[in-house]
Amino acid sequence: MWLTRPFRERSTQLFLGILLAALATVTLLNLMLPAGHPLHVSTYTVTLLGKYLSYALLAVAVDLVWGYLGILSLGHGAFFALGGYAMGMYLMRQIGDRGTYGDPVLPDFMVFLDWEALPWYWLGFDMAWFAFLMVLLAPGLLALVFGFLAFRSRVTGVYLSIITQALTFALMLAFFRNEMGFGGNNGLTDFRELLGFDLRSDATRLGLFLATGIALALGYVLCRAIVASKLGRVSVATRDAEARTRFLGYRVERFQLFVFVVSAMLAGVAGALYVPQVGIINPSEFSPIFSIEIVLWVALGGRATLYGAVIGAILVNYAKTVFTGVMPDAWLFALGGLFVLVTVLLPKGIAGLLAYRLTPRRLKRKPAAQSSTPGEASA
Repeated sequence: MWLTRPFRERSTQLFLGILLAALATVTLLNLMLPAGHPLHVSTYTVTLLGKYLSYALLAVAVDLVWGYLGILSLGHGAFFALGGYAMGMYLMRQIGDRGTYGDPVLPDFMVFLDWEALPWYWLGFDMAWFAFLMVLLAPGLLALVFGFLAFRSRVTGVYLSIITQALTFALMLAFFRNEMGFGGNNGLTDFRELLGFDLRSDATRLGLFLATGIALALGYVLCRAIVASKLGRVSVATRDAEARTRFLGYRVERFQLFVFVVSAMLAGVAGALYVPQVGIINPSEFSPIFSIEIVLWVALGGRATLYGAVIGAILVNYAKTVFTGVMPDAWLFALGGLFVLVTVLLPKGIAGLLAYRLTPRRLKRKPAAQSSTPGEASA
């Protein structure tokens, strides 16, 4: 079966082994060691790591379309934010009459803005199954409509990148408006519980961290299965020579649309896991700058490797956490400099450097006999 094929790959086995070992180690250090122990992992750190893992899943989604399909999407932050808003709407409905204004139906920001009734698009979000379904459908449907129009019109290259960036910028402007019913500039926050579990408890925080790690593992396996299938081979052929692939008889736009929608859904899941751990979702997640940052994660880690995207997402966001604490105003300059250094010194990213280091020395050498004529070799 095509879904089980990745488990026979050494790279997938190694990635899953490292990920599961990291999840188990963090869990044990959080639960078994007292707070004063030097190796104890605090709940704050667990939550921070969970955020990094949700970003890693988002980076894997971007690498699937950029690395293997050749589509440089600068709008995946929109799919991430839509999944986050779907989860945030469910969490807001769970507050009930425990909010500041005590309204059992309307969220606090709607009461403050004198809304008289819950908008129709908020209906159903009091049910977990509906909210979780919308985490997939909201970004998936947007990607389906956008991708159908773009790929059918054969929009490619930098033009497609600009359109995806315009999409997320338009959504950001829309969600900033109070009359949209999504909290405006402040967004959605003050979450209390998820599936009956208190979001402020240490056990729930740890559970969300583990759930995010498992989602990353499943998302990685799904992407590897797609890449290793016939669909993945046609995607790579489209990336390298789209016109030639069309000439061979493949309906390229169908392959592009399917992979693009799957990637958008994965980004939505990442956003849904991000929101309860961070505790807020606002229109800044739609920012084009955020979508560009995601591309930088993938470029740093290594495009078309999947595991490289995970490495890049975790390293860049860890650096951001440290750097913004020391010099917050200079972070964007540091990020830009990092991208320039990677482009010049590591064109294949960290994953490419690791692959080169692990390649046997005999395979790195170019045999001199093959590059010279018999007469030159004997001389």
